[in-house]
Amino acid sequence: MIKEVRVSCTSTGIGGPSAAIAVEELLRVGADTLIRVGSTGALRGDVRIGDVVISSGSVRLDGTSAQYVWPGYPAMANYEVMQALIESAEALGKRYHVGVTASTDSFYLGQGRPGFKGYATHASSHVIEDAKAAGIVNFEMESSTIFTLASLYGARAGAICAVLANRERNEFVSGAGIADAIEVANGAVPILASWDATKAKRKKRYLYPSLVRG
Repeated sequence: MIKEVRVSCTSTGIGGPSAAIAVEELLRVGADTLIRVGSTGALRGDVRIGDVVISSGSVRLDGTSAQYVWPGYPAMANYEVMQALIESAEALGKRYHVGVTASTDSFYLGQGRPGFKGYATHASSHVIEDAKAAGIVNFEMESSTIFTLASLYGARAGAICAVLANRERNEFVSGAGIADAIEVANGAVPILASWDATKAKRKKRYLYPSLVRG
């Protein structure tokens, strides 16, 4: 329980395939809102080790979500969950960034790292450069699958990841920011519950700023 709101915590494992299993089975037992809390590598120089990144959406470089729907179907974070994470980060005074994430099934070539014996492809050698040109904030491995499935099934999903690595500066600190990401995600839970209660009281389906201000 977080401030009288019931929550469950589940490990998705690594990557889209296991994340999809978790989403399918969590929804079957009654989950309606999913917040991914994990780790990530940042692509921008202004993102510090230990900061958190709140995803507004995710580029679907995974293979799992393609098994569910067309490649052009967007993987978007639910706007209420994203706003609750931002509200929580502000209230807690955490350094955070909001933007587009890229999800890939590959930790190595898919994120621009050489494989065994230096193996690389033309695409993998340019993926960091291309992602930065597109304004992508960070790489991780689950959000595109979670966002896609949640949207298809009418659930809400968001993601917050701790920055363990900065690919531009070639920095890495194990465990950096994880506690902050967890704290922000936990703080978002009662915020969402409060907004949901306001929507129910006012008989509104969607959240909008004046609804919670008034």
